[in-house]
Amino acid sequence: MNETFSFGPATGIGSLPGGDAREAAKTVTGTFEDFPFLAELPARGPGADMIGRTAGLLVELYARVEPSGWRIGDRPGRDTKRARSWLGQDLDALEEFTQGYEGPLKVQAVGPWTLAANLELKNGEAALSDPGACRDLAASLTEGLRLHLAETQRRIPGAQLVLQLDEPSLTPVLRGQVKTASGYRTHRAVDRQIIEATLRDVVGVHEEGPVVVHSCAPDVPFALLRRAGAAAISFDFELLTERDDDAIGEAVEGGTRLFAGVVPTTDGRLSDPAGSVMGVRTLWRRLGLHPGLLADAVTVTPSCGLAGASPGYAREALAHCVRAARSLADNPE
Repeated sequence: MNETFSFGPATGIGSLPGGDAREAAKTVTGTFEDFPFLAELPARGPGADMIGRTAGLLVELYARVEPSGWRIGDRPGRDTKRARSWLGQDLDALEEFTQGYEGPLKVQAVGPWTLAANLELKNGEAALSDPGACRDLAASLTEGLRLHLAETQRRIPGAQLVLQLDEPSLTPVLRGQVKTASGYRTHRAVDRQIIEATLRDVVGVHEEGPVVVHSCAPDVPFALLRRAGAAAISFDFELLTERDDDAIGEAVEGGTRLFAGVVPTTDGRLSDPAGSVMGVRTLWRRLGLHPGLLADAVTVTPSCGLAGASPGYAREALAHCVRAARSLADNPE
């Protein structure tokens, strides 16, 4: 990865409410002039959801919708085609609104372990139950991401692509907390070294730019993600505890960027921008880090995706991220 890469001060996580790709692209590019992202619109239905969208990227593996969720099938069916069609529409819209754009641009996909925990094998159990299936899934995802990044780069040649891997199920996978199909048992915890090695392989697909791993679950494994090659880690700031202090301090000092999710994702009154990043400043003081590092180490985001928000609030929350990041840069102390 190019060491001179610069992230933008604020961006979104991925999902937005509504179903209009052009409207979403217009909002994203208008709000984040220096760090837009490819919006996801799960309200459109199966195939636009997080798992279905990534299933549509897989190479030589196909999935279809069953009453229990997404299940691996033998051939590309209607659900795979729909997922690919919607992704194409989203790319068309983003391309239209990023003519001549040069700078960081983020695309998101589900990471290998959240995919393995949520995609079913033909017997109805999660792919997580079968180590061979996990390997095949990760290899298929890696190849699919390679093609997706190449296609996005072709459409927006001035973009410096940032790949975000969404891994909300990573901690449950590590701890053996993912339920079996019956719901009465849980799948065995996967060995940490296997988790790390698989993530490293998938992260390695993006040699041209940085990879950020996002999880809005508690107990994000910061050290493991850094060892796997993540250049940035995205998390819900509210879920941090002082137990995370050492790992965060080491991450910042090691050059890992923090995507701090400080803006709520559900409708409500937003605090003033300075208030939204007050916790980040407090954390910095507690860790004894230099305030001047803040703007270079932190990107401000919502705490998670905004699919459940009203369209008006989602637009407001994104704009608030930009103002909060400006507050952080102007008054780091």
